[in-house]
Amino acid sequence: MPIHRLRTPVSIGIAVLLTACAAVKEPKPFTEDENKDRAKVDQLRMYEQQEPVTGPITFYEAAARALKYNLDYRLKLMESALAANLRDVSSHEMLPRLVASAGRSGRNNDSGGTSIGIEDRQVSLRPSTSEERYHTVAGLGLSWSTLDFAVGYYRTAQKADQMLMAEERRRKVAQNVLQDVRSAYWRALGAQRLLPQVDGLLARTQDALRQAREAQDKGLLPRQEILAYQRALLDSVSLLTARRQDLEFAQAELRALMSLPPGAPMQLVDAPDPSLPKLGADLSQLEQLALVRRPEIQEEWYRARVNQRDLDIAKAQLWPNVGVSLGARYDSNAYLYNEHWRAAGIDVSINLLRLLQLPSLNAAQESQAKTDDMRRVALSMAVLTQVRIGALRYALTMQELQFANQSLKVDTDLLDYSRSARKTSVGSELEVIRAEGRYLLSRYQREAAQSAAEAAWGRLYNSVGLDVFPKEIESHDVKTLAAEIERITNNMETYRLIGAVPGDGSPNLAK
Repeated sequence: MPIHRLRTPVSIGIAVLLTACAAVKEPKPFTEDENKDRAKVDQLRMYEQQEPVTGPITFYEAAARALKYNLDYRLKLMESALAANLRDVSSHEMLPRLVASAGRSGRNNDSGGTSIGIEDRQVSLRPSTSEERYHTVAGLGLSWSTLDFAVGYYRTAQKADQMLMAEERRRKVAQNVLQDVRSAYWRALGAQRLLPQVDGLLARTQDALRQAREAQDKGLLPRQEILAYQRALLDSVSLLTARRQDLEFAQAELRALMSLPPGAPMQLVDAPDPSLPKLGADLSQLEQLALVRRPEIQEEWYRARVNQRDLDIAKAQLWPNVGVSLGARYDSNAYLYNEHWRAAGIDVSINLLRLLQLPSLNAAQESQAKTDDMRRVALSMAVLTQVRIGALRYALTMQELQFANQSLKVDTDLLDYSRSARKTSVGSELEVIRAEGRYLLSRYQREAAQSAAEAAWGRLYNSVGLDVFPKEIESHDVKTLAAEIERITNNMETYRLIGAVPGDGSPNLAK
């Protein structure tokens, strides 16, 4: 093919390439309609494939829904699957390379040459060629090298450890989700119990304020006394309004944890509050258990192996590389005596100057190991502190719960007394309202103390690193998953001895 016939397609290719480069440089933001469509799709995906709520929700059902449908947990689950896929991809790097190739080459003149004598520099052959201007080549080659195998092996080991790290992060997210559910569920249950009474008392308080102002205008009671009543009623309204907001926030938080739509109905099972376990005085076994089970420590341990693999790869590149190749070739060049042939070869190479890196790599490996160990030890110290603080917080919340129960009993007796002593006068009615306000505030404090104790118990679970959920979550429906969570939790909390629980391999915190 003459050279001038190649100019046109080459020119067209260059023009297309330049046009494409210019088009890539121009930014293209999404349109408003595209953003709206994307928002609708994302909103549908938030709540897709969820089992409908068919009745009142128990704590274990709330925990099951949070684990199964919580978006943060589902993201970590996908990251674990991605890490497993990357490990599988990396494992193929250890295999030999099997490369198939084909192509066609051409030139505008003949390839060839001549020969001259070494001593007299005289031309001994006329110009000749052994290659056609246009010919087709093809080949199938198998090659393998020790360096590629070593690097692939260490990379695969790294990906395997990174998969285990992703699994530990998934465990941590699941533990955090259950802790948040335990805290939000009992606050939301308290809101469900108290909101109707709070709303009714707020309406009665507003009516009592109106009556107090009328009594003040008519002079039925001394001015100082009626103003004191009004002040007490306004203080009660202020406190009840603030507590009402806290109660509504708890319900919204629980909906978000279970990934329920904002307007979806949510009714919780109003069962008696469960009795909380009592901790033993010796926390050394809990501390030892935390050092073994905490996902963060496990992740750091795997990260140390990942870091060491990087240095192993650098060391592998220092040693001799042995390459083996086998292949079959074809060339359509008519001047060849053999158009088909098979080839084999072995090659050994080493970069001698890279051996100078060995002392530095040994020092870096030692320093990396010490750094990883110190990081893990520092994290272990923080874990032990969390266990101690978690146990102390749980003990304090149990004392607060006991005090709240006593306070509620006193305010209940005062309310009964105020109702018994009620008369037709405005002052007595105001006393009843004030007693009801104190009673509801005590009820709120008692519900808050109960939820704080439940949250502290869940936080202690979290600080120890216990998994109160089965390994397989996605394969269970909500009812089955809730039953499994309840079974594992009861096994941990009902055994009276600190030790291994049969069937689960998890110890009990209670004593």
